[in-house]
Amino acid sequence: MKITFSAQLLRPAKLGTGENWTFLRLPKEASDQLPSRSMVSIEGTFEESTFAATLEPDGEGGHWLRVEAPLSGAAKPGDWVKLAISPVAEEPEPVVPSDLQAALEAADPKALKIWNDITAVARRDWIHWITSGKKAETRVVRIEKACDMLAKGKRRACCFDRSGMYSKGMSCPIAEPLPEN
Repeated sequence: MKITFSAQLLRPAKLGTGENWTFLRLPKEASDQLPSRSMVSIEGTFEESTFAATLEPDGEGGHWLRVEAPLSGAAKPGDWVKLAISPVAEEPEPVVPSDLQAALEAADPKALKIWNDITAVARRDWIHWITSGKKAETRVVRIEKACDMLAKGKRRACCFDRSGMYSKGMSCPIAEPLPEN
């Protein structure tokens, strides 16, 4: 299934020092064709460049895409770009943060056994739940809880709204105003 659409590039209102990226919101018609309201890994073309990425939920039933500077090329905030995307056949393995990997290796062996047995999507959800806390202490506590829950056989992160629609835990960045022409 190929989904084609155009979208406007936007710059986040809050960028960290040294950050240089833009984003776009998928049109509702494009998001509605995806298999999930949550994160979806895709591949396709951005203008003429091929790419692979994971779309994020916008908290409103749609999706958004972070566009790093190399992919956007000469396009700038306010420009409309053309995309053709398809969901990937198999979700890619997420990058496991080093603190989580160390905790899993030090935890009850049952935790690592379950971790290795769950799907890539389930591992991504655990990682997102752990890393989404705003404070360092929250992350430490969540890693401890994750290891404990996994050791007890729990295969999914507790109380995790993958779409962001109910908990508002995930959403699209707020865009800075576009320059007037």
